[in-house]
Amino acid sequence: MLIPHEKYLEAGVHIGTRIATTDMKKFVYKYRKDKLVMLSIDQIDKRIREMAQMLAKYDFSRVVIVASRVYAIPAAKKFAELTGAKVFAGRFVPGTFTNPSKKDFFEPSVVFVCDPRIEVQALIESTELGVPTVGMVDTDNSLRYMDFFIPCNNKGKKSVPLVFYLLAREVLKAKKQISSDAEFTAKPEDFELGGTEKPEGEVDEAGEGQDVEIKAETESGAVAEKAEPETAKPAEAEAEEESDEQTDSEADSEAN
Repeated sequence: MLIPHEKYLEAGVHIGTRIATTDMKKFVYKYRKDKLVMLSIDQIDKRIREMAQMLAKYDFSRVVIVASRVYAIPAAKKFAELTGAKVFAGRFVPGTFTNPSKKDFFEPSVVFVCDPRIEVQALIESTELGVPTVGMVDTDNSLRYMDFFIPCNNKGKKSVPLVFYLLAREVLKAKKQISSDAEFTAKPEDFELGGTEKPEGEVDEAGEGQDVEIKAETESGAVAEKAEPETAKPAEAEAEEESDEQTDSEADSEAN
C-alpha cells in the first residue's frame, strides 16, 4: 500500500455516490446502508501506482491537467508545480486542443481530467487528436473517452488532494527525481483548498458533488480495516451505521 489503509478512509477516497454505472460496478466493494457506493481501496491504491508509472513516461511540459471543481483546482496546481505539468483550471474552453487560432491553444501529449462528466469537452478533443486520456472517475461516471483512470471519490475536499499528493510522489519516484518517500517533502494539506474563498473560474455544478461525514467510520473501523483483508471488515460495517447520511443534493459541502 502507498499509505496506511486508514489514511484512505479518513480522506473518504473510497466513498462514491448513490449511483454505480455499469462501467464502474467492477470496482465496487459494497453498498452502504445509506445507499452510498463503496469503492475498493486496494483497487484505488493499485491504480494510483499504475497511473504514476504510465505518466512518468511522458514529457510533463505537455501533460495537461484539466480541473474544474472547487477542490480539484488547488490540488492540480500543486501537482503541476511539483511535476511540471500544465493546468487548465475552471471551465474548459472548446477548441483549446483543436483550434490553433485560439489564444490558449495547446497541443498535449496526454490529458488528465478530474471529472470526466463536466470536463467531457477536453476528453472529446483529446480523442479526436488521438491523445491518451486519463483521470479520476467516480461511481456515477462513464468511461467513455477514457483510456485509463483511478476509481475514487473525485469530488471530496480531502479525497482529491490525497490522490494528487500520492500521484505526484509516485511520479517523481518513477522519474528518478526522488529515490524514496522520505525525500518527498510535500504534505497532503499542501494540495488542499486554503481559506474560505473558492478558486476563480471554478465549476461547481449542483447535484454532482459528495463529501460525507466519515468521522465515526474512520475512528471505529480504521485499525480493523488495515489489519484485515477487504473481504471481512465488521468494524467498518458497525461504524458505517453511526456515520451521518449524505444529503440527496450531492452538492460540494464542507461536511468532511
